[in-house]
Amino acid sequence: MTDTQLATRHVAPPVVRSMDLTAKAGLVFLLAVALMFPDLGHMRGKAAGLRAVTYPLLAFSVPVLWFVFWRDRASFPWVADLLVTITCFTDTLGNRMNMYDTISWFDDWMHFMNTGFLTAGVILLTMHRTSSLKATLERALAFGATSAIAWEIAEYYAFLSSLSSERRGAYTDTLSDLALNVTGALVAAVVVHTMWRAGRLALAAPQLEPVPA
Repeated sequence: MTDTQLATRHVAPPVVRSMDLTAKAGLVFLLAVALMFPDLGHMRGKAAGLRAVTYPLLAFSVPVLWFVFWRDRASFPWVADLLVTITCFTDTLGNRMNMYDTISWFDDWMHFMNTGFLTAGVILLTMHRTSSLKATLERALAFGATSAIAWEIAEYYAFLSSLSSERRGAYTDTLSDLALNVTGALVAAVVVHTMWRAGRLALAAPQLEPVPA
């Protein structure tokens, strides 16, 4: 069997591609505005530098991984890439619209939702649609908890080392954020697995089939 025959190619819906590219362009624009005009972007004292470095790396990680590891075997994973990109874009947009400071529950919702999006993207990238619920939950918990801890530690020290008004409640906020992040990750695992069982997301790349021995 040739490499061409083994290749897995799926066509992503045009709306998914358009949303992904729009979110990436919007993210770059909003981050540039936040760095040049912190007050306009409502990012002053909110780890703007950390976001400016982390978010582009995260938003463009899937294209790099695909190019290095999967381009000869699978079509581009647009759905997973959108799920990863949208987390960075919505957080930056939320700051730009000052929603974190004007809506009391917005921060909690973003932690829950965005960790869920990220986890769903990782599951689609690293697991096959035939995976069991147990395995999917284990992957979600491992990724969700680890990424949440890493981000909260970085954010905590970013607040402490700056003159941010967030530093007074940083520790308490960190504990609640961790709980929301892990919950979002587990919910995402259940949603993705349920959709797999219902026959949906079957064409979400890479979904590489096992190569015959």
